[in-house]
Amino acid sequence: MNNIKSRFSIKDLENLSGIKAHTIRIWEKRYNLFKPNRTDTNIRYYSLESLQKLLNITFLYTNGYKISKIAELSPEEISNTVKTLSTTEHSDNYTLNMLKLSMLNFDKALFQNVYKSLALNTAFDEIFYDVFIPLLNEIGFLWQTKTITPAQEHFISELIVQKILLQTEKYQYEKPKKDDTVYVLFLPENEIHALGLHFINYQLNKLGHQTIYLGPSVPIDSLKDVLKHYNKITFVSYFTVKPESNIINDYLNTFKNTLLQNGKHKLWVLGKMVEFANKDLLKEQIRYFTTIKNLVKEL
Repeated sequence: MNNIKSRFSIKDLENLSGIKAHTIRIWEKRYNLFKPNRTDTNIRYYSLESLQKLLNITFLYTNGYKISKIAELSPEEISNTVKTLSTTEHSDNYTLNMLKLSMLNFDKALFQNVYKSLALNTAFDEIFYDVFIPLLNEIGFLWQTKTITPAQEHFISELIVQKILLQTEKYQYEKPKKDDTVYVLFLPENEIHALGLHFINYQLNKLGHQTIYLGPSVPIDSLKDVLKHYNKITFVSYFTVKPESNIINDYLNTFKNTLLQNGKHKLWVLGKMVEFANKDLLKEQIRYFTTIKNLVKEL
């Protein structure tokens, strides 16, 4: 596992806070808000404490505080003001910042405390759509720009998956209310990004549908086994990085010819790789959904 990242470039600070590097430098020079360190080769870098301070300042700044007034506050006053303000209706940015700090520090306790606070007054579905999805979108960008490590991405994603599984468990042993269609949830070979699929499985169980969750990296031929047991199947999958753009049309054609021949079975797909598919394939038995919400509306 990669070591915890404790040194940040000004570009990292920009990516994590949403404040432009030029603005950060102005705040640093004009208001003495940050004190960058230097490596032995005289390269500037910022500590984790500087990042945390910037996230707090950003929270206050985006909620109407003038930077000149923030600069007059001590670090303790800044922290206390953020905590007070975060208990009001202005808490969204604060929550995301705390979850990002949890990810950066591999701080499970911080994640649990933030989640517990959210769950006191907010339904799980709202937490997922209004907090976790925006967080995951930011994480995707942070990973692409190498601001965070794969280990940090996996850490926070798995904590979210654990919350989804706990919610799903509440409905696992209930007899399905709607048993005409069986939903088989899987990811294609070498696809491991299962978080979205877990949430869909939760939604299906919550609504009383029968599900079979198979999880990551399932070959098409292996899916033929379920055809022996059920006459009406809707396969559900999430194509985040697989199948690759140059083979996705072949994959969908093979899937259709192998598993959808009886006319009753369907395939519902989500994920950015589906955008590379031939649109003529995305009709009748194969359907593409742009968001989880849109898929859930069909249930």
